[in-house]
Amino acid sequence: MKINPKNGVDKLLFGMKQNHVEAIYGKPTKQFVDDDGNSIYLYYNEKLRLTFYEDEAFRLGYIITSNTEATLLDKKVIGKNVADLKSELPFTSWEQENFDSIENHFNESNWLILQSEFGIIIRVEIGAIIKDNDEFDWKFKV
Repeated sequence: MKINPKNGVDKLLFGMKQNHVEAIYGKPTKQFVDDDGNSIYLYYNEKLRLTFYEDEAFRLGYIITSNTEATLLDKKVIGKNVADLKSELPFTSWEQENFDSIENHFNESNWLILQSEFGIIIRVEIGAIIKDNDEFDWKFKV
């Protein structure tokens, strides 16, 4: 499962609608609406959490994965030491936030978060990029 910075994950592209995603993965294992009115799809087998933004006509704007087969620039991610992976990536700017035993390592230019616990990456979050004019840079054209 390839993480494509600024574009999406695997066959998923930012900007897809729910029916496009369902054509690829079928109906989600679980779905719900969050506090902001966004539609959330969970795919247990793929270990994916997909957010379709309500205020963007329910387009796919955020993806979280903990799939052990996830790769970022051909490097395995889940289960890897976060410091080692960051040193292997070409991204140089990282902000770090700590929440008890969890650390978020955020690269804004790729809207990418490596979430680690005890120094080991446990999940990856990636979001659609917002262009200079405060509009999303949708990769999938509806």
